[in-house]
Amino acid sequence: MASRPGTLLPLAFTVCGLVGGGLLHWAGLGAGGNLVWIIAAGCGIALSLYSMVESLLVGRLGVDVIALLALVGAVAVGEYLAGAVISLMLASGRALEGWAAGQARRELQALLERAPKSAHRYQDGGLVVIALDQVIPGDLLLVASGEVVPVDGSLVSASAVLDESALSGEPLPVERSLGDRVRSGVVNAGSPLDLRATTSAADSTYAGVVRLVAEAERSQAPVVRLADRYALGFLAVTLVAAGTAWSVGGASRAVAVLVVATPCPLILAAPVALVSGLSRAAKRGVIVKGGAVLERLATCTTLLIDKTGTMTVGHPVLTEIVCADESGPAGRVLQLAASLDQVSPHVLASAVVQSALEQKCELSLPEGVEEIPGQGIRGTVTGHRVAVGKASWSGVTGVPTWARSARRKADLDGALTVFVGIDGVPAGVLVFDDPLRPDAARTLRSLRRNGIARIVMVTGDRTEVAETVGAVIGVDEVLAERSPAEKLDVVRLETQRAPTMMVGDGINDAPALALADVGVALGARGATAASEAADVVLTVDRLDRLGEAAAIARRTRQIAIESMVAGMGLSLAAMGVAAVGLLPAVWGAILQEVIDVAVILNALRALRGGVTEIRLGEKDSLLTQRFQEEHLAIRRDINRLHEVADALGSLTPKAALEEVQSVQRMLIEEVQPHEEAEEQELYPALGRFFGGSDPMATMSRAHIEITHQIHRLGQLIDDIGPNGVDEVDLTELRSLLYGLYAILKLHTAQEDENYLSLADEPKQERRVAEAR
Repeated sequence: MASRPGTLLPLAFTVCGLVGGGLLHWAGLGAGGNLVWIIAAGCGIALSLYSMVESLLVGRLGVDVIALLALVGAVAVGEYLAGAVISLMLASGRALEGWAAGQARRELQALLERAPKSAHRYQDGGLVVIALDQVIPGDLLLVASGEVVPVDGSLVSASAVLDESALSGEPLPVERSLGDRVRSGVVNAGSPLDLRATTSAADSTYAGVVRLVAEAERSQAPVVRLADRYALGFLAVTLVAAGTAWSVGGASRAVAVLVVATPCPLILAAPVALVSGLSRAAKRGVIVKGGAVLERLATCTTLLIDKTGTMTVGHPVLTEIVCADESGPAGRVLQLAASLDQVSPHVLASAVVQSALEQKCELSLPEGVEEIPGQGIRGTVTGHRVAVGKASWSGVTGVPTWARSARRKADLDGALTVFVGIDGVPAGVLVFDDPLRPDAARTLRSLRRNGIARIVMVTGDRTEVAETVGAVIGVDEVLAERSPAEKLDVVRLETQRAPTMMVGDGINDAPALALADVGVALGARGATAASEAADVVLTVDRLDRLGEAAAIARRTRQIAIESMVAGMGLSLAAMGVAAVGLLPAVWGAILQEVIDVAVILNALRALRGGVTEIRLGEKDSLLTQRFQEEHLAIRRDINRLHEVADALGSLTPKAALEEVQSVQRMLIEEVQPHEEAEEQELYPALGRFFGGSDPMATMSRAHIEITHQIHRLGQLIDDIGPNGVDEVDLTELRSLLYGLYAILKLHTAQEDENYLSLADEPKQERRVAEAR
């Protein structure tokens, strides 16, 4: 319902009129009391006329006409007290609506009210306070403790602790380090920090969120228009019932019917429920651009998803290092390549440096650096000539076996390869991948539970890569190698079949997002064009919030319709009682007021409760963050198993034994303690969270098998002895190492997807953002 001026003033006026008229009657001044009640009824008539004209101006015939007829009828037949009570009912209903909508909009308004107005800029050797619109990219700003970050920027301080709850809904502070991107709207929860502005205030993240919220506030949903359609039928039923009551029992009985038919449940229920749903979604970091979008989201049954940046993390990660024959350990190849890549602006260079820092490699500054776009980079690192880039650039001639194997594996996995040469000799291949989001498959399962019947991946990527990803996450169809224009054709076709939602993050997705029934953009890292074209924007870099938004939308729509139907049902029942003369007009007005309050309270259920994504508590979230941090190291250990198994055939018998012994020590000192800690600390916490009878039994069984295989490896090494390995030993060692690699990789992926991603601030996602 549209906003109405002075909702409290009419309420105060009608209360005073009702009480004043009663006091005059008590004092024996009946005529004066009736006059005051008539004036109070006149206030109600004015409110009804205002609402009716307002509806007619936007092309709707609302049900305020029923309230108007009830008031005029009450005054006409001398039911002045009933007229005053009806006026109080209307005024209090509007006041209740304003209060309920205010409660529902708290989270949305909180975003608007906390927007920063000024910034502290370093200037002429000191600090000056400037208006926010005076900040330009490149300014060096100071953000004091407890202040809201005014614009997007990169961190100049060594580290910072930030509260990102306003944008993401995450309750735990997040640590950022030198060079990390910081979004406007987050709060500095630590010591003062220095920030280099990268955008103006108008182009910052928080300004975009504020614009989205403003759009959400201005929209009206189809379910509200549905209320008007219900209302027209309700109006017809009311007029027939009132006419019948008049013919049977006279005008007073007709007025009693009109009083209890006053349709506040229809007027109030839908908007209160929808704004409550918008507020709840905003609290979880999902900006829905209005109630219309929320209702369409609740009815979607087809989902179209992009791959890169939507189902995947959206940037390259170094996943494997394949060493050339007798080139030395992989750590040395990574150290020299990362030292050289420190001075390269290439996106793959950032991934190499990030991986080296995670593995605690000591990097040196290169000298004599030369970089040619499309070829690679080369320079001198600690006396060694290092080249990183294409095969020919790095000294690879022909197609050696190790290079062919690496390229074949990369092609099958949809990965990229970069070659490394040291002192003119090929040293190895760096393999890069864009890994799946840990919550991707779980999000799609959640969407299926919330009404999505068909899921199609639409991507511009190669067919082989897209089909592999589609099989892993569980889609119904994969449409690969599609241009933006072809994506539009897919959206047109699917929207003709069923209500369709499209999810993407890039500029190339913007047309499809705009065309779909509901377009969803990943706004935390996605393109601005996508966010502007979309109907729903995820302001936090978590795909699982889409599942929550779908659940909130369906529940909100259900509550809105329940409230309207229940309110009409109660009113119809009261009309029947009034029509037979058992409910006087005054008591009918009081009963209708009770129905109004009940409907509003029911609509406010959309603010909380219901089934959305389950989340770990703060204590258990901290525990999962610890194990996510350990998983980063464990993955390197897992890859080491594969690397050693591949290299065994090219090593001398003694060197092969030494490598396997090194792997065994790594398993005993790093992997096994991690698995034991999970069994003793993490799994009991998860078991309490999930409930039931031993919910972690299958995962515990994997721990037992991992321990057993590590023990078998030790037994085999003891049996081989100090003289080295033979061909039979090589076969058995490879079998054990590959088996451990497969078990550990699957087990770790299962934990990441099903358990560790339940925390509200996954460590892995935070590192992904930091790596960018």
